[in-house]
Amino acid sequence: MSSPSSPQSPCDPEYASAGDVSAALMVIDSRLKAIYDGSTEADGEQQKMVDQFTASLGPAGFDELLDGACTLIYMFMHWLRMACEDHDEDVIEHVVPALVGTMRMMPRTFRPEIIPTMAGMLVAAGTGLSPKLWRAQYGDWTSAEMNPLEATTVLLAEHVNRVAGDDRDFATRLIAEALSKADQDRA
Repeated sequence: MSSPSSPQSPCDPEYASAGDVSAALMVIDSRLKAIYDGSTEADGEQQKMVDQFTASLGPAGFDELLDGACTLIYMFMHWLRMACEDHDEDVIEHVVPALVGTMRMMPRTFRPEIIPTMAGMLVAAGTGLSPKLWRAQYGDWTSAEMNPLEATTVLLAEHVNRVAGDDRDFATRLIAEALSKADQDRA
């Protein structure tokens, strides 16, 4: 959602496809549950299951999953922006340094050259722009960005959960309720 006083941007979310938000949410929720359960054994099995799922999507389905992950980033940052505004805080100042700090502690997932892209997507979403369209300005997704994109979405969902009073299912419920409302509005 762009602010009423700002000019329309080609990166405005109204120009972006939402993608397969349900599939992206399923992947992110699965990752969150593994993190909260402290499950390291199942991590290999879970990764295999996610890999099989994404392989079954085909190229178009995979693009829809990527778009869905970007939509999740946008929706989480939108919720965080509203929560920050309620406390006269800036979402960029509140969220981006914390997540970038976490990314820097995870060098196997976030190579140093990927962190600016992931931070840029957070800033784009935090300022009301589509992370998908913002990223598209710089060319096609690279394979090196796939795990960091997923991990960024998981980190952001976990941040939402912490802000919501350490409610481990809040981020998932937030999106599920938004999807349900969208379905009701279409009916």
